[in-house]
Amino acid sequence: MNIINLIKYIVRPASYGVMIAVTLLLLVPELRNNTLQVLQNNQPQQQPLSYAKAVSTASPAVVNIYSEDISTSPVYGAKARRSTRLGSGVIMDSNGYILTNFHVVQNADLINVDLQNGQRFSAELIGYDTYTDLAVLKVDTANLPVIPQRADLQSLAGDVVLAIGNPLNLGQTVTQGVISATGRSGLSVINYLELLQMDAAINDGNSGGALINTNGELVGINSRKFIDTERNIQGIFFAVPYSLAHKVMRKIIANGRVIRGYLGVSINSLPNNFKGFTIAGVEKNSPAFRAGLQPGDIVYQINNVAISSFIQAQDIVAETQPGSVLPFKLIRKKQLIEVSVTISEKTKN
Repeated sequence: MNIINLIKYIVRPASYGVMIAVTLLLLVPELRNNTLQVLQNNQPQQQPLSYAKAVSTASPAVVNIYSEDISTSPVYGAKARRSTRLGSGVIMDSNGYILTNFHVVQNADLINVDLQNGQRFSAELIGYDTYTDLAVLKVDTANLPVIPQRADLQSLAGDVVLAIGNPLNLGQTVTQGVISATGRSGLSVINYLELLQMDAAINDGNSGGALINTNGELVGINSRKFIDTERNIQGIFFAVPYSLAHKVMRKIIANGRVIRGYLGVSINSLPNNFKGFTIAGVEKNSPAFRAGLQPGDIVYQINNVAISSFIQAQDIVAETQPGSVLPFKLIRKKQLIEVSVTISEKTKN
């Protein structure tokens, strides 16, 4: 038998088998349906989108905070009244340092922290910062679960985020959304526009909890919600960016408070193609006043750093230790001059 005849010998019965199988599938619908079902079952199933891994990574480091105010009655024999406020916090250090919102623990006589494993600890208020509404607590224990943190983390509008906290004391809850707008990380932060804006819901008890990304890394500290009852605006929430929150925490641990540098000027806006800022006014007895800065001066460099905006200048000054001298380079009446400014401490208005 030559090779061609051998091939015909093998192929012919195979062809008959294929023809018979096709005929059976066409004539018997049940066989066709079963065959399709077998083929479908053999296809690998796509896993559903889930953030469970990120939540399980971060959630042990998110705590419930119960702060108690105890008020006594002037009536003899009357019992003291206790009122409890709810909040959340984030374990930032295994030695017991916890970040939360200041309004959660403000004027509290007792502060209790509940871990997700059921442990309860009394907490000490180390310090707070009213500008960012942040406070640092300390519990007397060690080896605590710490939330994942990344120093170079940069959040962008459109990033998916998850807010973890204890809303209405229902227990640890997760809400999901996206970052709507990004904030800054400088210590001169003073308003909503400089925080992270998002649509992940924050309710009473969520304040001070963690805002994480889909890797479980800390993005910010949940802070507040925007309320405008007249225009019925809702669904806008804010968090303190991680880099700013971490910076504030370190300053509070070191000094018991956040020390900010202060200059004392108001500004005029400049054309978009011009770098720096124009001084519009100088506060009396401020560092700027004592250094001789004047309205109309155009500041283009501070401490050998080229200034692109007044916001940048605010951050440089805010993060300067009071008592330090900063060289300002400016234009005054078309003349380039340098003025040394001794920065003082900014106090709360």
